[in-house]
Amino acid sequence: MASVNQGAGRRLVDVQSSSRRPGAAVIFNIGEVLAQLTDDFPSVSASKIRFYEEKGLIAPQRTPAGYRQFREQDVERLRFVLALQRDHYLPLKVIREYLDAIDHGETPANLPPGVSIAPRMVSDDLAVELKGRSRRLSAEQLRAESGASAELLDAMISYGLVAMRGGSFDDNALRVAKACTDLAAHGLEPRHLRPFQAAADREFGLVERAVAPLSSRRDSTSVARAAEAAREIAGLCLSLHSALVQSRISSMEAP
Repeated sequence: MASVNQGAGRRLVDVQSSSRRPGAAVIFNIGEVLAQLTDDFPSVSASKIRFYEEKGLIAPQRTPAGYRQFREQDVERLRFVLALQRDHYLPLKVIREYLDAIDHGETPANLPPGVSIAPRMVSDDLAVELKGRSRRLSAEQLRAESGASAELLDAMISYGLVAMRGGSFDDNALRVAKACTDLAAHGLEPRHLRPFQAAADREFGLVERAVAPLSSRRDSTSVARAAEAAREIAGLCLSLHSALVQSRISSMEAP
């Protein structure tokens, strides 16, 4: 990714201004950045953007008075971070590793399914890949994309594995439906999978308790910190769960 422009004295340019010099770099203030991002990411806030800067994910330039100035590349970098958090629930530590790889002209390792990027700066092309609202799916769309039969979907709903919200399913329901469809091919039906729902509820309870000191504060910075801590703890819980199951599987191979 291009290095941060050190021309901190450059004046803010109004995104709506018609007097911008041809070819001049467009500079946004934090309010203008929020205006561009809010439709796709309603939870974004000035405090969250400042939190990302604190974590080293973005590096806006500054005026002599200390006001932040954002370039178009900064806005697209924010889209990348917000999309990976919203759509793939990745902790900021992992996202930063992706960004560091991109900054060094490398392909990030272990990208989530469906995210495919070449070693390039976070730009318009990458924004097209990651931009967009979380989809809303009808029952027919969910079945078509997951491969689930109508009977299997009814069973998933009956056992509380997926649920409609606002009359439609979301991407999380699609992930669950795909997993249930694949497991059904191995003879594991939704009625067998209730322990996973119970385990998820228990793990969520642990995460809630762990971040309670932060989430009890209602300022947006604390909310952003609580959400990030929750993602990190949830990721660690999943790693622990996987390691424990793999340990049991390894015992099957023991002489």
